[in-house]
Amino acid sequence: MDSGNCSEEESEGSEVDSPLLEKSGSKVKPQKHKETELEEGEEEPCFETAGELRWKEGLAQKASEAFLRQQRSTPNLRKLVYGTVAEESEEEESGGGELGGLFHVSRPESEKRRRADGLDCSHYPPDATRDWNQQEVLDSIRDCFVTGKWEDDKDATRLLQEDEELYGDFEDLETGELHQGDSGKQEDQAEEDESGEGEDEDGGKVKGNAEGEKQQRLDKKRRLKERFNTEYDEGDATFFDDLKGEMQRQAELNRAEFSAVDDETRVQYEGFRPGMYLRLEIQSLPCEFITNFDPNYPVILGGLGASEGNVGYLQMRLKKHRWHQRILKTRDPLILSLGWRRFQTLPLYHIEDHNGRNRLLKYTPQHMHCGATLWGPITPQGTGFLAVQSVSGTKAGFRIAATGVVLDLDKSVTVVKKLKLIGYPYKIYKNTAFIKDMFNSVLEVAKFEGAALRTVSGVRGQIKKALRAPPGAYRATFEDRLLMSDIVFLRSWFPVSVPQLYNPVTSLLLPLGEKESWTGMRTVGQLKHDLGVKVKPNKDSLYKPVVRKKRHFNPLHIPKELQRALPFKNKPKNAEKKGKVPRDLQRPAVIKEPHEKKIAALLAALGTVHNHKRKSAQARQREQHKDFLRQRQKQEMDKTKRQKEARKNMFRMIGQREKKQQKSSLKGAAQQD
Repeated sequence: MDSGNCSEEESEGSEVDSPLLEKSGSKVKPQKHKETELEEGEEEPCFETAGELRWKEGLAQKASEAFLRQQRSTPNLRKLVYGTVAEESEEEESGGGELGGLFHVSRPESEKRRRADGLDCSHYPPDATRDWNQQEVLDSIRDCFVTGKWEDDKDATRLLQEDEELYGDFEDLETGELHQGDSGKQEDQAEEDESGEGEDEDGGKVKGNAEGEKQQRLDKKRRLKERFNTEYDEGDATFFDDLKGEMQRQAELNRAEFSAVDDETRVQYEGFRPGMYLRLEIQSLPCEFITNFDPNYPVILGGLGASEGNVGYLQMRLKKHRWHQRILKTRDPLILSLGWRRFQTLPLYHIEDHNGRNRLLKYTPQHMHCGATLWGPITPQGTGFLAVQSVSGTKAGFRIAATGVVLDLDKSVTVVKKLKLIGYPYKIYKNTAFIKDMFNSVLEVAKFEGAALRTVSGVRGQIKKALRAPPGAYRATFEDRLLMSDIVFLRSWFPVSVPQLYNPVTSLLLPLGEKESWTGMRTVGQLKHDLGVKVKPNKDSLYKPVVRKKRHFNPLHIPKELQRALPFKNKPKNAEKKGKVPRDLQRPAVIKEPHEKKIAALLAALGTVHNHKRKSAQARQREQHKDFLRQRQKQEMDKTKRQKEARKNMFRMIGQREKKQQKSSLKGAAQQD
């Protein structure tokens, strides 16, 4: 805006106008630079007329307007990078909006208007009047970057120094070595500064405040260090510290020695290192597990659910293994491997009848499933299991006795067994009889009123009511009249209780070498065999000769009317028995002479020869007849075969003739078409 030839008045005007430019927002100072050039110049300024200088009137206002136009058209980089830029006008506002110096008056309308009139932050007008080669211009924006001088609480260098002062020193707890940072040196310097009190007081309040803050930090650090020393005294080394240091040195030596060796060889020398195994803590473990621990015996760890720690009734479907030699007996101890547990229990085997009754079985079926009810740990439904009779020692036979699956977890199934009660009639009135020796009291009879009875001969009956005497006797009715010799029995079903035995297999608690000798509960047969007790037979189970008394029946009485209606062969014959022949009517014995005896012997011999010849002729005749029948049968077979062949030939000829006739009829029909 300068032509190059100006007077002293103009230069003075320019000096006066320069503050206006600075106040309008520009920080560049080009007018002072021109002033120095004019002062250093040797030529005197020229003088012109007043009319020629009118173009210089209002030069500051024109410059400020040009600056504002340029500011609006150019983006503000400083505002884009560092956010909102506070305007000097806002900073210099007076406290007119405050009431008593405590509250600010809110003017939302003026705030909105001011924001609307603000400059667009996306456009920054480049300041062409700034000379970026000058050091002063560069220093004006140096504090805007991270490396510049910020406020005390935001300066990065100052914050790093404070962290170094607070956390610079630390102690290695493993080796006991103390590491000192820059704060230690600063502490020493602080002590020297404290000792040297002869400094000049001309440093001012700023230097005194900095020293006070530094002293506070040193005091805080000293308190933290004293607290740390009280908790971990490094001066008094204990046996634990010495042992820990020795272990650390040994670990470093092993690490350096076995660094080039593979893991398998290294494990053989120093065992499993930390990090190569998993350590578990198990509570409430018997001490025998630790004292009798065998590292060569495998141990499998498993977890149980929240509800699997309880014990209750289990309903199972079981089948004897086809390779097991013997069938299983009810109430015999059996070892089950169910889920994560092995235990011994007493199962009851049963089978469901067509009417839904669960009938107790004394032995397991040979080739089919059966139900089993036992007392054991609660296990989820559908869990499979296997059963063995013994886990001690080795046996030549197949050990797995049965397999199956869990069906239910409650006692909803009632197992019953058959019970036969026997009684005898002591009074009979037509179809009614009084029965005794079946019950013992009136109460027992009352429980079975209406139950079905049956005799050995098949006569059915029903219990009616109890009698007063004898105890347990009752009145019953039957389909037919009973006899005093009949036996009456009652078929009933009795519920069986499941024995509550749950004996876990504690083979891991046995001493070394005896872990495979756990026996548990033994059967009655094993106890008798081990103790040498002979089995006493039950007398009722022995076979005895059947001795039946001879029964005398009354004579059969047939009414006369019925005798008349019967045929003659069925009518009773009233023939009297023949008595003894009297002596006078008996034939006397004949005594033969010797000659008569010879004649009788000759006749007997001739008769014997004749009978022999007759029998031989009959045998020959039977053989001839058999041959004749055989030949006749053969002839019949040949005849039947010939007839069959002839019939075949005849049918074949008839079929061929019909086929020819059919073909000829088809040809004639085709020719007619």
